[in-house]
Amino acid sequence: MEKINTELTQLLDIKYPIIMAPMFLVSNTAMTIEGIKAGITGAIPALNYRTDKEFRAALSEIKNSVKGPFGINLIVNKSNYRLDEQLKTCVEYKVDFIITSLGSPKKVIEACREKGIKVFCDVTEEKYAQKVEALGADALIAVNSSAGGHAGNMPPGQLIPLLRSHCRIPVISAGGVGTGGGLRKMLELGACGISMGSPFIASVEAGVSQEYKQAIVDYGANDIVMTDRLSGTPCTVINTPYVQQIGTKQSWLESLLNKNRTLKKYAKMLTFYKGMKSLEKAAFSATYKTLWCAGPSIEHVKDIRSVKEIVATLADEYYSQAEELAE
Repeated sequence: MEKINTELTQLLDIKYPIIMAPMFLVSNTAMTIEGIKAGITGAIPALNYRTDKEFRAALSEIKNSVKGPFGINLIVNKSNYRLDEQLKTCVEYKVDFIITSLGSPKKVIEACREKGIKVFCDVTEEKYAQKVEALGADALIAVNSSAGGHAGNMPPGQLIPLLRSHCRIPVISAGGVGTGGGLRKMLELGACGISMGSPFIASVEAGVSQEYKQAIVDYGANDIVMTDRLSGTPCTVINTPYVQQIGTKQSWLESLLNKNRTLKKYAKMLTFYKGMKSLEKAAFSATYKTLWCAGPSIEHVKDIRSVKEIVATLADEYYSQAEELAE
């Protein structure tokens, strides 16, 4: 397959304009290495590593295993007390790009600029997009309403043209794409590439449980629901019987605590801690407490395959649709 030429493939020198999206607990070195070999790139949340020693070992493993660009996702708000340490390590290892989420990327952009590290920023609206562009961001990650995890408010058909009309830097679409046809559609809307996560959960290289991978195959877009019981911020999960049992809304006590000006910060921290522990248990072990994070793009997943096969299918579908349009 020939290279798909976009601003993203030129920016990172990759064959296909696809970022394997950073997924909490899911993304790992094996997935990233295979993604790079297949002609795309990937990003891993720094929070997937509990210590700086583990983080450094992962960065070394990728750099020693494959030649090609990869990125790291950093949470840049006050909840991430390890941000300074993580950023210092990213700069030291000269990762190719950083994706910032949930806060101001100013510190990250300033630290990365002189090292030639690209900074892509998660945005859900034009106001914030303009702010990060003014700070010197290299591209926008347009998180739309079909994204997995913390989704945006607008569909891609609205968000991408809006950002393109208000900003000059490249726009990367995040959410809802699981096919090569979907990739083509995002490029036609004005995006220079996509950030795709959920379909890669059902990959051979993903380190999550077989039950989680099979759920990505068995469930579809209509089974995705939004819950605020995991992190205090609305997050998408698969509507398993367990999720139906516990509900997707906070209890009256949790809601009350989150409205109290004095206790709100601590209540949110507790909700986040409990939620992440629940996700971690469900992701890596067989349990009836099936809390599995995913997005609507699981609709297109029909079996568990290698990262290489997933990427190859996306490319085949992209070019097949081009041939159909040309006829």
